[in-house]
Amino acid sequence: MTEHAVSLHKTTDPSTPDASVTTLTVVPDPAPDKPIPLWVRSGRAVKTVVTHETTKTVVRAAARHGLYTVNGGRIVARRTWDGRTGSRYERMLRAAEAAGNYEVAEEWEERLQRFRDARHRRRMDLLHSPVDVAKGVGVGVGMSIGVLVALGVVMAINNHDIADVITPLAATIEFIGLLIRIVQVVWPYAIVLGPLFALLGMWTVGSKQQAAPAWVMPANVRNSEGEPITPSIVVKALRDLGIPAMRNAIKEMGDAGASMLGPIRIAGCGVEVDVTLPSGVSTIEVQNRRRKLAENLTRHEHEVFITIPQAARTVRLWVADSGALDEPIGPSPLVTDESMTADYAKGRAPWGQDLRGDAAALSLYQRHLLITGLSNQGKTVALRSLALWLALDKSVRFLMGDLKGVGDWNMFDGLADTLIQGPTDEHVIQVTEMVEGAVDEMNRRLMAPPGTVFPPLIVLVDEAQVAFMCPLKDEDKRPYGGSKSNSRYFMAVRKIHNQGRAVNVLMWQGTQDPTDQNLPKLVREGAHTRASLALGTESQARMALGDKAVDGGAAPNLLRPGLDRGTLVVASDGIAIPAGQASITVRTHYIDDDGAVAITDRAKALRDGVTTLTVIEHGEERDPLADIASVVGTAERVRTKDVLSRLGTLNADAYGGWSFIDLKRVLDGTGAEPYKSDGVMVVSRDRLTAALANRDADGSASVAG
Repeated sequence: MTEHAVSLHKTTDPSTPDASVTTLTVVPDPAPDKPIPLWVRSGRAVKTVVTHETTKTVVRAAARHGLYTVNGGRIVARRTWDGRTGSRYERMLRAAEAAGNYEVAEEWEERLQRFRDARHRRRMDLLHSPVDVAKGVGVGVGMSIGVLVALGVVMAINNHDIADVITPLAATIEFIGLLIRIVQVVWPYAIVLGPLFALLGMWTVGSKQQAAPAWVMPANVRNSEGEPITPSIVVKALRDLGIPAMRNAIKEMGDAGASMLGPIRIAGCGVEVDVTLPSGVSTIEVQNRRRKLAENLTRHEHEVFITIPQAARTVRLWVADSGALDEPIGPSPLVTDESMTADYAKGRAPWGQDLRGDAAALSLYQRHLLITGLSNQGKTVALRSLALWLALDKSVRFLMGDLKGVGDWNMFDGLADTLIQGPTDEHVIQVTEMVEGAVDEMNRRLMAPPGTVFPPLIVLVDEAQVAFMCPLKDEDKRPYGGSKSNSRYFMAVRKIHNQGRAVNVLMWQGTQDPTDQNLPKLVREGAHTRASLALGTESQARMALGDKAVDGGAAPNLLRPGLDRGTLVVASDGIAIPAGQASITVRTHYIDDDGAVAITDRAKALRDGVTTLTVIEHGEERDPLADIASVVGTAERVRTKDVLSRLGTLNADAYGGWSFIDLKRVLDGTGAEPYKSDGVMVVSRDRLTAALANRDADGSASVAG
């Protein structure tokens, strides 16, 4: 829309002289394309200049350096005041009193008194100093003149010229005059340069202390990620948490809150400090503000961990170096040390590193295990690495069920007695029967004479939530899944949890996304070692680790899915946990499939040979002699009690109740009868092979139903 000129015109009608008419005339703008006025263009140009990034940078730089100088002067003045007065001692005295440390308060009071006494003596000395100085100057001048005159006399005698008597004195007077002339020349410049040097010194102090607001700092300084953690930064971060009692207490402390902090210690890839909270501030208030505390410390939330040590009203902060937790840790010793072996009873599995960077090793002796977390966070690798270490103890036997079935446990074929892999309901049935077979083995061991030592039997089920969620029922209408008293998998696990550790039958489970439906409460609480990768909610964290661990600071729900893959929060007495804490965070070593195969090859070399069952058969007739040969496998000879144990695992229905008499009954007359070797009864592989060959030639076979 263009501008128009508006004018008023008053006209007189000739027919009515007394009347006048006023008309409003709108005249179109003769130049509709009239240029924008100069003042408008100037305003826009000024706005562009003012808002330009270069202008902002210049303004920030000017403000920054000006504030460096001003605040640097304040810092110098404060230091000077502290040095000339007892204010420093008074601040420390008030801080010690506020912290209730009265012994330290008395020490600071004594130091303050000594400082005041020394200052009083100096002031009294100043009253007498002018007279002493005058006397000293007079004596000094007199002695100097006497020396110069004596020197002149010596020169006069030597030169035979009486005028040389005053030559040294005249030279000294001339030198003093030269100094006065130099001062007269330099003084005008010193008056100008002196204040400039003073301002430069204040600017230097202010710039080193970064004594300016954040908004005037350069971008690379305002983004201060990775800056070292100092006491002042920690106190400021606590003060700005939004807890009124904390903020007020810090303001009232004479040392600005420094007495709250213990020593800041280097701890692995970060630092650790204990904070004694002031009265009225609870530890849970600080824990609930973990994200804000991390941001106040210029860190991400996952880089700050808050735990509760033994000391009352104290929180322990561990602050990582910026980005350090995103760096991978080194390879597992299982991969790098080919001579490593395992000891189930006395050894510890090298699992990874804690946040301090120290090796985290886990004892597996008589401890049921539960590892949980979201999908694709490294659960199977973490569980598998423990099994790989334990496989290097040749006395350990494994029954394994992988209800994911993608080949993560293939390397245990030929090492485990049983290996079932697959996600279907049929696989759940087979895994359930495998666990029930372990219960039968446990019961046989419990009937043995007291003091009998049994080899460890690890019953491992990965993706156990598939078993708990299975809807199928058997012919007696008993469900395989669920958590009722007639649920077969649930009850088998509970029985092992209740009595298995006494005879070295242990239950290891890995499961996803824990809920009451896919991980019942009684099963969760039956595990001695509980570990969790990243989870979605705090309620899941409580299911995975228990209330005590979460209340003590464990927070797997705050781990970053995908980014913190392989990082576990562990609650167990089998791992070294700092005193006063209920859990520890472990970054586990990653062992890929090729490394796992190499480790299991070493483990197989330690054994005589194991025939791994991949399907549990039931309900059909058995060939006892062939089954005995299959469980003996490639070993030259096997102890009879091990043969009986393996037969029970092979088929509990057919061989679960077998004794040595039953075994001897089948082998008698075949040429493969048990015999003694090194004081124990054994069964020979070669004799079994010959017996089978002779039997097949005769066309005879024995069958067990």
